[in-house]
Amino acid sequence: MTTQHQHTPGADQIRRAPKVLLHDHLDGGLRPRTVVDLARETGYTNLPETDPDKLGVWFREAADSGSLERYLETFSHTVGVMQTRDALVRVAAECAQDLAEDGVVYAEVRYAPEQHLEKGLTLEEVVEAVNEGFREGERRALESGHRIRVGALLTAMRHAARALEIAELANRYRDVGVVGFDIAGAEAGYPPTRHLDAFEYLKRENNHFTIHAGEAFGLPSIWQALQWCGADRLGHGVRIIDDIHVADDGSVKLGRLASYVRDKRIPLELCPSSNLQTGAADSYAEHPIGLLRRLHFRATVNTDNRLMSGTSMSREFEHLVDAFGYSLDDMQWFTVNAMKSAFIPFDERLAMINDVIKPGYAELKSQWLFQQTASTSGSVVKGS
Repeated sequence: MTTQHQHTPGADQIRRAPKVLLHDHLDGGLRPRTVVDLARETGYTNLPETDPDKLGVWFREAADSGSLERYLETFSHTVGVMQTRDALVRVAAECAQDLAEDGVVYAEVRYAPEQHLEKGLTLEEVVEAVNEGFREGERRALESGHRIRVGALLTAMRHAARALEIAELANRYRDVGVVGFDIAGAEAGYPPTRHLDAFEYLKRENNHFTIHAGEAFGLPSIWQALQWCGADRLGHGVRIIDDIHVADDGSVKLGRLASYVRDKRIPLELCPSSNLQTGAADSYAEHPIGLLRRLHFRATVNTDNRLMSGTSMSREFEHLVDAFGYSLDDMQWFTVNAMKSAFIPFDERLAMINDVIKPGYAELKSQWLFQQTASTSGSVVKGS
């Protein structure tokens, strides 16, 4: 229950609140106008729509269709226009700008370098172009009054055989913009253990990695990602709910895997809107994040694919505030969780929490308190 000090924030407060994003795909967050422009510039002719507004609608409807084939088709178009250096720089710069304007102060954005080689770029050229774009986007954001820091996560595709090569690439660029490694793609039939050589290499190098697990396939995928591969975080991890039993009387019992995930403070990169599209939840109100937050899992809020889901970090929080009555304190809890779980050095995480995130929320709460005082100070008791 919210109190006068824990009011439900409105859309403007949510947008201005400092936010931290750990799970966002570069090829899932393009501006529709940029897709159209890049298609024209690069000679890509397969777009279903060339009007930016109509194309944006098409992306959301295709992602909402319930058809995996149509959902995957959406990425064929975004990746299709991201095959040149200039395209990658533009997309990355706009990504950083868009996130900053939405109040995101720290983001880790992931992409698969192996998917951007069709026009002759090398893996190294892809990484350097994206890094250049992120730095340019940070500069533009600062010029417009927003501060953001963006780190890259290099993703390997779990159905391919380049995971070790991409892990080595991530390690080479770990001090120049790349903060970690990931694997993504269909979970069913492609367990993370297929890429043990990559994970063992990263552990030997003391490097960080997250694994897409527990989005669609369930507990075995989560167990393998943690106990065989040694993941630092779980990309999604929403299916950990399958190991939590809620009795008719409301009492809760955690299975051993769920207990391990909670007790070890393993971060869950939860993506509510995306989960609704993939069927992991039927509504925001029924999304497992509500229970996971109550049970004090290391839950974080993320966007996954902003274009396909028609979302942003602010919209994700708006949905959760509507569904669960979350306060600014709840938003701060999720945000601090995410910052604690980032792949940058501890002292830098701590500085972001103490010097950016906590002061930002304190200012929003103080503004609300002063507004409340102003709105009540003019009232006069009759007969005084």
